[in-house]
Amino acid sequence: MRICNPRRGYWCECWTETTTTTTEQQQPRPQLRGTFDAYSAPQADRWVAIALRTITPALDAEAADEAWSWLDEGRIHTRIELLRMQPCTISVTQADTRIAWTIRPVLFLPLAHSKAAELPACAYDLKPQQTD
Repeated sequence: MRICNPRRGYWCECWTETTTTTTEQQQPRPQLRGTFDAYSAPQADRWVAIALRTITPALDAEAADEAWSWLDEGRIHTRIELLRMQPCTISVTQADTRIAWTIRPVLFLPLAHSKAAELPACAYDLKPQQTD
């Protein structure tokens, strides 16, 4: 039996939340919009960069400035923090919606190899990802 070691990487998430509240309504909970497992700091910050470049044309001027500020100057600081294995959050606020990307260092545990047991149907949906 082959034993697989955990692999270092980064767990990336994109969340949205409403920033306004009213006395009549309860604050809506943040919504998870997407996740990504990255196996290097460049792959993790590239995921955020691609998302920001994609949505920037639809943002108002202030939010677009926030996005371009991170893309132009903040990205290098994020990369340094990730290489130091520190968690990072990148966010922009559009009108009353805050969009936040979080990146956390993690250890990915390999799935156990199983010949005798039937795997759940969802296991066959997983495809290996390309690494940098």
